[in-house]
Amino acid sequence: MQELLQYLFSGMTNGAVYAVIALGFSMLYSSTDLINFAHGEFVMLGALCMVSLTAGAGLALVPAFFVTVAAVAAAGMLFERLAIRPVRHPEPIVLIIITVGASIFLRGTGMLIWGKDAHSMPPFLDIAPIDIAGARLLAQSVWILVIVTALAAGLHLFYKKTLTGKAMTACAVNKKGAWIVGIPFKWMVLLAFGLSTGLGAVAGASIAPITMSSYDMGTILGLKGFCGAMLGGLGSLWGAILGGFLLGILEAMGVGFVSSGFKDATAFLLLLLVLYVRPQGILGTAEVKRF
Repeated sequence: MQELLQYLFSGMTNGAVYAVIALGFSMLYSSTDLINFAHGEFVMLGALCMVSLTAGAGLALVPAFFVTVAAVAAAGMLFERLAIRPVRHPEPIVLIIITVGASIFLRGTGMLIWGKDAHSMPPFLDIAPIDIAGARLLAQSVWILVIVTALAAGLHLFYKKTLTGKAMTACAVNKKGAWIVGIPFKWMVLLAFGLSTGLGAVAGASIAPITMSSYDMGTILGLKGFCGAMLGGLGSLWGAILGGFLLGILEAMGVGFVSSGFKDATAFLLLLLVLYVRPQGILGTAEVKRF
């Protein structure tokens, strides 16, 4: 029981991070029908910016967190403005190739700025782990779970209660119809990129204290976040959260009871299983469920 709880806590921590990354994928897809394969690199930027601002510049934790999220969100909006919007024929394959190229560019830029060495930072709260039935839960893990809960509630209220959120939903349902009634579609896409990459920054900043941050960390995190989004149902808010947590827990159980060699393979095995059995995901429908 003690081992099972320890693996469960570890899986929930990783799953919460995957859920935040999956939220970024699903939110952007819901608003633009675009899958941003550079999303993992924005997670990397969030982690390394957080390390630089706290451990390097000595900035306080809370201001550093918000500065990091704002800076990475601005970078995401700049990416949309310079690389996505000018495309004359925005076919899906063209946009995917652009995001893959952006991923390579951002990874190289990260290597030039921060080098090839891994970086670390102290935890948000320097307190002892919480002991539950012999298993230990890190305080940083609790923070990550709180952040995921707050993000999920905030996004739900944003899409259901605010005029801007409803406008983004309208653009996702029918772009031409939204344009006819006066909704500025291009601005909604720009905002969607900012929110999506901001979520990536939140994920990166949250895991910086519990893992080593490096220029190449975004690739595997982005792929796992994408797997979580597909598992839960691409385009579904609650599906992204469910898929991220399920992936993290199954991954931890596989490492604990089978072999550590299955850690990274778990995500892709689940993705293949979902594509074969239920391509729309657990909470998805034949037509992707919108926020």
